[in-house]
Amino acid sequence: MLLLENVRKSYREPNGEPLPILDIERFHLDAGEQVVLRGRSGCGKTTLLNCISGLTTVDEGRISIKGRDLVGLHEVARDRFRARHIGFVFQTFNLLPAFSALENVLLGMTFTGQKSDSGRAKRLLEEVGLGHRLTHKPSALSVGEQQRVAVARALVNRPSLLLADEPTANIDPAHQQQVIDLLRTACEEEKVAMLLVTHAPEVSDQFDRVEFLEKINRAALVSSRES
Repeated sequence: MLLLENVRKSYREPNGEPLPILDIERFHLDAGEQVVLRGRSGCGKTTLLNCISGLTTVDEGRISIKGRDLVGLHEVARDRFRARHIGFVFQTFNLLPAFSALENVLLGMTFTGQKSDSGRAKRLLEEVGLGHRLTHKPSALSVGEQQRVAVARALVNRPSLLLADEPTANIDPAHQQQVIDLLRTACEEEKVAMLLVTHAPEVSDQFDRVEFLEKINRAALVSSRES
């Protein structure tokens, strides 16, 4: 379902020298598979998620989702594909401050060309414990509540692939397991493949497949040796 082949991404140092961030020969997820990605800080986890989603372009290689190579798509087509097939739980939430929790979730539906389903949006917010906060704007929500809105927004379009960047990092312990259970159950029921980045062993220990990015990212391996 998701296949990466010979994916490379570099940034430029202030002196103009290339700084390799990703160098992945091959990585894959099957349809409906749930995988945790772990790794030390700075090894490229967030960059990898951004490249898979098409938010960041790669220097070379192939990123295929459902048989479609995102690298070969122009920006508008890539944005449409992401809106329809990829859900993303961002580490920094990316909620719009002028919109309520419900409106933020519904907004994710407007980019797909499909009719908004307010019933599904409300149900997802209720499942993450925010049924009583539908009309509240992000400024009136706690950090943890904002993250739960972001989780609901990522699931609302029934994506084929869900990318989650530390989805429980800013959630209080009382709701951490609730969010993980919601993500896992929704992905199981709707056959969504999930790639979840986390530093929390109590989260990763619940998954059958855990990958360490240093082992598959040759750029991170070289950086680790040099340091």
